[in-house]
Amino acid sequence: MKIEGPLIQGKFVERPNRFITMVEVDGKIVRSHLPDPGRLKELLLPGAKLLLRPAPEGSERKTKYSTVMLYHEGQLISLVSVLPNRFVLEALQDNLLPMFHNYGFVRSEVSHGNHRFDFLLKGQNENPFYLEVKSVTYVENGLAKFPDAVTERGRRHVKHLANLRKKDLDVMILFVVQRPDVECFQPEWERDPKFGFALVKAQQNGLEVRVIHLKMTKTELQYLGELPAKLNPES
Repeated sequence: MKIEGPLIQGKFVERPNRFITMVEVDGKIVRSHLPDPGRLKELLLPGAKLLLRPAPEGSERKTKYSTVMLYHEGQLISLVSVLPNRFVLEALQDNLLPMFHNYGFVRSEVSHGNHRFDFLLKGQNENPFYLEVKSVTYVENGLAKFPDAVTERGRRHVKHLANLRKKDLDVMILFVVQRPDVECFQPEWERDPKFGFALVKAQQNGLEVRVIHLKMTKTELQYLGELPAKLNPES
């Protein structure tokens, strides 16, 4: 997937709220929109090198930049939480992900009851297939972990997907790790055990859990393949 440019370099100064980063660009401090409202404390360290995208000319936005990438231990990591959805959308439309070769893309942003899921697919038996995508950027000792902050919304998604499975509908949650330095995935038990237990229970009730990871460059997202998931909490 291609990454929209141009991008300019800056240094992280501070984060006054979830959606704003203060960044030093050419000796001046600018306000830049942060598209990932997650915790990100392991990544947004003082002096961290960032890549920003200037707002389009004539834009009425309050911020003139968006903070889209960060250099961490020699690699680029996405700071745009919706980027995995865009990647998966393109991959579904072009039939690029092996796990979905037997499914046809129907549409994105589909509602079921009071819940909205990222994608609706259709199997060879015409059975609806509900797919939810979650962005992962937190990695510790080769383990990708989700979430990096408590997510009540994510827990509700997981529980509702499990309920759909009880009605014989096909359901999957796909964790997209936006960095290459990872060997396995697991829930982040310390920060949100409720989500972890909901995910384990949902899988036991038929929810399919899959994990893929990507490599980011300044110009594109590259698919690296599927990762194993270790869902049960450590004893």
